[in-house]
Amino acid sequence: MEDILEVYRQPYDPLRPVICLDETNRQLIEEQRIAAKPGQIELVDYEYRRLGVADLFVAFEPLAAKRVVEVTGSRKRTDFAAFIKKLADTHYSHAEKIVLVMDNLNTHDIASLYEAFPAPEARRIAERLEIHYTPKHASWLNMVEIEIGILSRQCLAEKMTGIDQMRRKVSAWQFRRNAACSTVNWQFTTADARIKLKKLYPVLSET
Repeated sequence: MEDILEVYRQPYDPLRPVICLDETNRQLIEEQRIAAKPGQIELVDYEYRRLGVADLFVAFEPLAAKRVVEVTGSRKRTDFAAFIKKLADTHYSHAEKIVLVMDNLNTHDIASLYEAFPAPEARRIAERLEIHYTPKHASWLNMVEIEIGILSRQCLAEKMTGIDQMRRKVSAWQFRRNAACSTVNWQFTTADARIKLKKLYPVLSET
């Protein structure tokens, strides 16, 4: 826990951006519409048809007020690796080292890069990364969780029927948030943790 909190204390450095990363998903749903006669209002049945699931990779750089969201049809290791490569080679090609904050999901590791790319390419990308994992059951330490909550309320609450529709809406939401320089004002520090979460620390015996 203290490792993550100390990462958050680092001053802004465009050559070493601190990026919080996580993923979420949403069900794609098609409403069943009831045929109406001319002059009648359109009706929607309470039943609906499931059209699969869309997955979203979300990267959030709090100090730069920047987020990158990628909508995919799956959440395999290769999807994670492709997103990391895009971050490294497109969005943060200028960075010497990308400081990643992530949870311990089994796909969130360097092995995913080697599964997706030839070894030299996987190694090249891996050398650009400095990974910090949140402790088990402490994903709340990842600031991107707050951003995903905002994305869910502002963009993903309505029913969507396809990935293309979701990509358009998410892209527009991302543009507005980035243009407004919206970010998270993180206040929880290591000193706070040692007081408020004292019970999580080991008790040292004086004998």
